[in-house]
Amino acid sequence: MEVKLWNDKREREMYESFADLYAIIKTTEKLERAYVRDLVSSADYEAECLKLITQFKTLSTSLRDAVPSVERFADAYKMDCPAALNRLLVSGVPATVEHRLAAMSTSAAAAGSSAAAVAECVQHFITAMDSLKLNMVAVDQVYPLLSDLAGSLTKLGGGILPPDFEGRVKVKDWISRLAKMGAADELTEQQARQLHFDLESSYNAFMAALPNAGS
Repeated sequence: MEVKLWNDKREREMYESFADLYAIIKTTEKLERAYVRDLVSSADYEAECLKLITQFKTLSTSLRDAVPSVERFADAYKMDCPAALNRLLVSGVPATVEHRLAAMSTSAAAAGSSAAAVAECVQHFITAMDSLKLNMVAVDQVYPLLSDLAGSLTKLGGGILPPDFEGRVKVKDWISRLAKMGAADELTEQQARQLHFDLESSYNAFMAALPNAGS
């Protein structure tokens, strides 16, 4: 006798999302352990970890109602993934980024504050880019996301990013453009594509601007 786990398409998609979340957490745990054991290079670890963090933030946002607590989700499925939960929920950035920030800082508190600020910037970059992919192009949808991103970049200060960091300039430019439009106005397809390109290039520049190990 066949047992159906879902009754309709919506339930099926929810269970598929649960499976994706489970896989992301498990993969992150394995990646963290591999990095600690020196089984993966720092560069490969950082690239893969950033991808997993991005996927996690996107998925956990879409599952906010169904999975209000990722910790309880992990407990319910007996996942036992402490390193992954710390990386995805607490840190928000790869260990390599934390180490570089710690090398710059004179205290653990300063390093933790810097890592939190970097994680916040990463989250706002990802949220803004994902929203555009979901065709959220109305001014009253885009403007708050860019404002949050600009605020997080300002909060990060000049100790980590150069004063002329291109991401700050591009985000402020887009905020100025949107401020001249009506709340119900929408970006054209060309404008949305350009904004996504600017955000993506700024995000890549942001990650590249973080101090290198030993610098």
